[in-house]
Amino acid sequence: MIKPIVKTIELEDGRTITLETGKLAKQADGAVMLRMGNTMLLATVCGAKEAVPGTDFMPLQVEYKEKFSAHGRFPGGFNKREGRASDYEVLISRLVDRALRPLFPEDYHADVFVSITLYSADGEDMPDSLAGLAASAALAVSDIPFNGPISEVRVARIDKQYVINPTFAQLEKADMDIMVAATYDNIMMVEGEMKEVSEAELLEAMKVAHEAIKVHCKAQMELAEEVGSTIKREYAHEENDEDLKKAVHDACYEKAYAVASSGNANKHERQENFNAIVESFKEQFSEEELEEKEALIDRYYHDVEKEAMRRCILDEGKRLDGRTTTEIRPIWSEIDYLPGSHGSAIFTRGETQSLTTITLGTKL
Repeated sequence: MIKPIVKTIELEDGRTITLETGKLAKQADGAVMLRMGNTMLLATVCGAKEAVPGTDFMPLQVEYKEKFSAHGRFPGGFNKREGRASDYEVLISRLVDRALRPLFPEDYHADVFVSITLYSADGEDMPDSLAGLAASAALAVSDIPFNGPISEVRVARIDKQYVINPTFAQLEKADMDIMVAATYDNIMMVEGEMKEVSEAELLEAMKVAHEAIKVHCKAQMELAEEVGSTIKREYAHEENDEDLKKAVHDACYEKAYAVASSGNANKHERQENFNAIVESFKEQFSEEELEEKEALIDRYYHDVEKEAMRRCILDEGKRLDGRTTTEIRPIWSEIDYLPGSHGSAIFTRGETQSLTTITLGTKL
């Protein structure tokens, strides 16, 4: 008989969230079924053991999917199958991705796939605000290295009262609707909309959200303890040469800082000057040595360049093109630029441009 491990989170309004693991998707590295009322989400996570050679980023993929059957329906039309992800599902996937991605170790480069599927919906509780918690819980019970846990909650203000994870009906009465993602210690992301609330009111909403998230994180820590997944897998996805790293920093930092603080508004010239620094450093090596070390040199110099830019902004208040932190790029716009279209406009800010056209439909 299967004996799943279950953790229950109690909300202030009497509702509960349960996290269940050990019953479903046992082939996944981690799987958690989250339930709130009759809304149920299954989150699974699978991670490759080794990174693809040459990968220097975090290949994370998050997919949120709502099944038609969760609402007691099936797809209409000729094709009776689930289609591609809707815009709403893509946006929820991005919300979860944004909270998870920064918490993987910087030197962890193995493919990780997180899948969150809505299998049952009661039409009352909103599943999108539960997706982040489900995904993090699945990572918590896996052996994939992750500096979490995290959770996401929706905060709505209804009649001057803050409500965590409101129902669909409650949200219609709200004048504030924000999604907050956080770890036990820090807020990771805030996104939402509101009707001209004050900064103090927004900060209070974030504090309320963070207090709720702390409870979620504590439950995940306890769940991981019971599962025995507090020790994560070992990995070695990067080759490093500490002597070479120090040599690159010592030889290139001051030069990179000089370019960063020069205030050159020409982006192409500025990039050429940055490139010249690392190319000059490489000249001391033979072709055989560069075959072995060039990738490391480029990676270490990227970190040096990033540090120089950051310190210039924080210490001197000067950005790469010479602007202060309170200045914006020059903005200009022009309408009716294209004579053949029904309407057109150019919008330019600095070197970023948008050329927009509009065409009116013909009579049927």
